[in-house]
Amino acid sequence: MEYAVEMRHIRKQFRTVVANDDVSLAVRPGTVHAVIGENGAGKTTLMNILYGLYLPDAGQILIDGKERHLRSATDAISCGIGMVHQHFMLIPRLSVADNVVLGSEPKKGLRYDRQAAAEAVARVCREYGLSIDPKRPVREISLGMQQRVEIVKMLYRGANIIILDEPTAVLTPQEIDELGRTLSQLKKRGKTILIITHKLEEVMDFSDDITVLRNGRHVVTVPKAETDIPSLTAYMVGRDIHLGGQKQETHFQGSVLEMQNVSYRRDGREVLKDISLTVRKGEILGIAGIDGSGQTELTELIAGVLPCDRGSVLYQGEDVTRRSIAQRKATGIAFIPQDRHKHGLILDFSVEENLLLGMQRKSQFIRRRFLQDRKAIHQMAENSIQDFDIRPADSANKASALSGGNQQKVIVAREVGNQPTLIVADQPTRGVDIGAIESIHDILVRHRNVGGAVVLASLELDEVMMLSDRIAVMYDGRIVGILSAAEATREKIGLMMVGRVSETEVPQ
Repeated sequence: MEYAVEMRHIRKQFRTVVANDDVSLAVRPGTVHAVIGENGAGKTTLMNILYGLYLPDAGQILIDGKERHLRSATDAISCGIGMVHQHFMLIPRLSVADNVVLGSEPKKGLRYDRQAAAEAVARVCREYGLSIDPKRPVREISLGMQQRVEIVKMLYRGANIIILDEPTAVLTPQEIDELGRTLSQLKKRGKTILIITHKLEEVMDFSDDITVLRNGRHVVTVPKAETDIPSLTAYMVGRDIHLGGQKQETHFQGSVLEMQNVSYRRDGREVLKDISLTVRKGEILGIAGIDGSGQTELTELIAGVLPCDRGSVLYQGEDVTRRSIAQRKATGIAFIPQDRHKHGLILDFSVEENLLLGMQRKSQFIRRRFLQDRKAIHQMAENSIQDFDIRPADSANKASALSGGNQQKVIVAREVGNQPTLIVADQPTRGVDIGAIESIHDILVRHRNVGGAVVLASLELDEVMMLSDRIAVMYDGRIVGILSAAEATREKIGLMMVGRVSETEVPQ
């Protein structure tokens, strides 16, 4: 068989870390081929080599049976390869069409022909059944739509092989379903798709063949029809996985957090509307709702990222409504944000520096009143890297060089390492692999078991139901009901998420 893509005995090393160690991959034309593995397994490195962003230290690449030397993304594009990165590379103020044709603009004489660009993009969208308005500014469209724009960019440039890096990491469930339909359309037209992911349900939904990497090495390539999720998990991690942590019965008294009639306005619109809730010692309070219902704003308000326009926030009996993020952190409120790049990390800082953020003035890291104790800081970073399995295990690496899942581990390690009383976690497992999800679940549950409190917002309803003691359901900026874990069902929560609430399901 002539494969669309063959990668033979690929090796790539960064400093002391071997990212790909003698990896071979063969992809059948006109199929969806998933490349899966834990964060740091070498998936993205392998695909970056295929897209010409990295040069392999050893090995061969064949496209449609012909050996190719891909020294840049331009070389890859000329071979019909396109790549959609996990974090989209679009210019928000430009239109969809402007973004798609950027660098390959149609001209009328010497000037850019904007109308011709819009018409060309519209033709591509019609051909592949993609519903996008070419003239709409990118800043006005959803993340799912932005992903489609990135795919159209590749199709406009004639890509026959399309690489999608963690394509569902930032999508809602509805957008994930739409991506599945898009992949089906692309397959029907003979395109070959490679997906880097760790979400095994979507692997089983989308793919034809699956390759598993672990610790930079090829483990197995198997047709989807001949495997299942437990087998894939064992290939990825090398052991059985147990999600949900080990919850113990707790009998702690008192509350950690109380919100009283809290509201928040943005751009003249009330985003949070008269929120009242209590978070008790020794419990995980889950926040459920469809995307955009106010969950992120609620967590950011608790953490101090957003101001409270009306109402009050009490933490351990003290009014912290007007306190800053730093002041709240100092009193024991930890925050794991949804947007790890905006609120969680400084990407140009090292892993060590990011692990220190917010704790740099603590006495254990200060020597002679003013000077930082570099030895103590380095030891803290090394301990965190080991305890949370941050890969690669090099505290000098820039945060920008880590995979999304390992960036998330840095944030979790820092926030939990600060020994908080309240952990506020917004989508803490988004974009991380199954092994890291297990670890994060264990951390949250252990914190609960010893009397700590957790506010957990997640779009993964199964995760909310698995971890929570009580579940607050949000709709249109309001809490429409709070259910105990025992009475919560997917059907009941699903109805509440779209605003359908019976008289018995009122906030408690």
